[in-house]
Amino acid sequence: MVIFNVGARPALFLNDTKNSNHRALFKLIGTKSNRGAVGARITVTSASRSQIEEVKAGSSYLSTNDSRLHFGLAGDSVMDKVEIRWPSGGVETLRSIPADAIYTIVEGQGVKSTVKLLPPTAH
Repeated sequence: MVIFNVGARPALFLNDTKNSNHRALFKLIGTKSNRGAVGARITVTSASRSQIEEVKAGSSYLSTNDSRLHFGLAGDSVMDKVEIRWPSGGVETLRSIPADAIYTIVEGQGVKSTVKLLPPTAH
């Protein structure tokens, strides 16, 4: 994380935590819905858990957050089901999606790109 301080040098914080947990990130691009997919909701179901995240806009004055949705999957290396509910009302379902990647999904077109992440490492 980088924090820009008024009248001072920026501060850089690094998270060097090592563990064996899996993760996945989703970047959504709307076509019928708004391009930023604000309001889209993803439900990720894996062997041990089900999680829901929603694309939000804005956060606070003069700041923003990453618009990608980040899911921590613990020991699950595969997402059994990924359901995307777009603001337009459309629903897309993906099955058996590998963890440890960043997926870009375009509304009505499915996965457009995949960037593999480094595999998790133990202590």
